[in-house]
Amino acid sequence: MKLYFSPGACSLASHIALLEAGQEFALERVDIRSHQTASGGDFLAINPKGYIPALEMKDGAVLTEGPAILQFAADLASDRQLAPANGTLERYRLVEWLNFLSTELHKSFTPLFRPNASEDAKDAARSNLNKRLAWTAAQLQGRDYLMGSQFTVADAYLFTILGWAGFVQFDLSPWPVLAAYSQRVAARPAVQQALRAEGLIN
Repeated sequence: MKLYFSPGACSLASHIALLEAGQEFALERVDIRSHQTASGGDFLAINPKGYIPALEMKDGAVLTEGPAILQFAADLASDRQLAPANGTLERYRLVEWLNFLSTELHKSFTPLFRPNASEDAKDAARSNLNKRLAWTAAQLQGRDYLMGSQFTVADAYLFTILGWAGFVQFDLSPWPVLAAYSQRVAARPAVQQALRAEGLIN
């Protein structure tokens, strides 16, 4: 398999999940502005949507969309309990989290990364983030991870999203539980490995 990624972007969650699942895979960096891969290829030929992550299989099939790749990675190693078993209510709780993270948190950060976004759009994004992060912090009270004591692929995603706050000067200090959570996830060996591979830590 090959994971197409951009350092620190949402593809970091897929990177972490594949490592947590004990999978062997190659990495190929993508310039998300030029749509060129590190080897000089046209990323649009791999994923016409033009964004990462994309996971290319040995047979050439390509899976896109972070929440799909996260669940795929989890199901490759069901013994590692990166996702609850299919068909259980807990699995749908995981899907619930992945949808919330994707639509409410991930997308709310997007205007803050865009230099051409209006101040009104950025203020609206910050307002949404304040509400959504306050709710997320409340869910984490007394829990190690989003689903309780077990790390899941949803944690790889939330950890990645929280990491963006520093890049856009969004203050997370009102929620100490989020800082403690990020430190807990960051200490995992697979997370350290992914961060080093993407050049995010030494």
